Amino acid sequence: MKKRFRIKKERDFQLVFKKGKSYANRQFVVYLADHPKTDHMRLGISVSKRLGNAVKRNKIKRRIRVFFQHHQDRLKPREYVVIARQPVSSMDYHQMEKSLLHVLKIAKCIK
Repeated sequence: MKKRFRIKKERDFQLVFKKGKSYANRQFVVYLADHPKTDHMRLGISVSKRLGNAVKRNKIKRRIRVFFQHHQDRLKPREYVVIARQPVSSMDYHQMEKSLLHVLKIAKCIK
């Protein structure tokens, strides 16, 4: 993802956590916050060390990024922070995609 689509700084994560709203299911927690200065979405991903070693965590993050790249045109321009929970470590991409779509539909951020 390009730099303008990423949330990397701790300060930006904390801002989304404080001012945003959270939606969750068993696999993911998604925090959403409006960002008045941008007209595109921004994404931050958090995967705990409890989900596995670095290889496993990076695989989960790559799959989440791919999901947001594929569905970028359907998502409203907001800031998204995705936190992966334990069941994600044993899921394949299609199961993760279904679960993320479910959470985003609950959040009403799909156009």
